[in-house]
Amino acid sequence: MDRYKLRVIKDRLMKVLVYLALFLALVPLFSILFEVFRRSFSVISLDFFIRPTPTVGEVGGGIANAIQGTLITVGLASLIGVPIGLMSGIFLSEYSESKLSAAVRFFHDVLNGIPSIVIGIFAYAMITLSIGFSVIAAAFALAIIMIPIVTRTTEEALKLVPISVREAAIALGIPRWKTTLTVVLGSAKKAIVTGVLLSIARISGESAPVLVTMGFWRWWFSGLNRPAANLALNVFVFGTSPFENWVALAWGSALLLLMIVLGISVLARILTRGRY
Repeated sequence: MDRYKLRVIKDRLMKVLVYLALFLALVPLFSILFEVFRRSFSVISLDFFIRPTPTVGEVGGGIANAIQGTLITVGLASLIGVPIGLMSGIFLSEYSESKLSAAVRFFHDVLNGIPSIVIGIFAYAMITLSIGFSVIAAAFALAIIMIPIVTRTTEEALKLVPISVREAAIALGIPRWKTTLTVVLGSAKKAIVTGVLLSIARISGESAPVLVTMGFWRWWFSGLNRPAANLALNVFVFGTSPFENWVALAWGSALLLLMIVLGISVLARILTRGRY
C-alpha cells in the first residue's frame, strides 16, 4: 500500500470518527428535547399560560404566576448584575495596565467556577436571614452568577475592537473615557448584548440558589420582599410530586424554559453575525 492510499484511509477514518462524535453529542440533546415535547404536549393550552398554579387535587391550572415571578426575578437580577459586569469588563479591557486588573480578572474567574448552590447559601446568609425569603434575595444570588459572565464577554468584545478606532478618536481630541463609552462600546454593542443574553439564559434555569433564597411559592407576585413563583422551581417541586396534574405542569414548565433558552441562544447567534 502506497503512502497516498494510507493518507486517504486515515482521512476517511478521521471523518468517520468526527461524525460519530457529533452523533454522540447530539443524541442526549435530541433525546431531552423529544422527551420534553412528548410529555408536555398534552398540557400546552391557553389556560396553561394564563391561569395560576392549581391547588392540590385541582384539575387543570397553569403556570402564569411562575412566568410572572421568573420575569420579575430575572429582570431584577439583570438590573443588578449587568451594570456591574459591564463596568468590570470595561475596566479589564480598557485599563488593563492597572495593578488591580490581574486581581479583578482572577476573582471573576474564581466566581465563575463557584457552584450556584454555594452562591445561594451566601445570599441566604447575607439577605434572607435579614429580610426573609424574598425576590430580592433570589435576584441578588442570580446577579452574582451573572456578573462574571457579563464581565468576560464584555472584556472579550471590547478587545475585538481594533486599536486604530481608539487611536482615531483620541487623535480627534476625544477624552479616553468618552472614547470608551461612545466609540468602543458602540462598536462592540452587538457582542456585549449577546453576552448579556447568554447570562440571562444561564440564570433563567437556575433552581438551587432560588430555592435557598426564595423558597417555593405558588401564588401571584405580592412584593419584592416576598417570595414569588418560579419556572425552575416548578420543574423541581412539581416533577417530584405524587399528583399527575402537577407532574404535567412540571413538563410544561420545562418545555417553556427550553424554548426561552433556545430563543435567547438563536437571538445571540443572530446578533454576533456582524461582530469583528
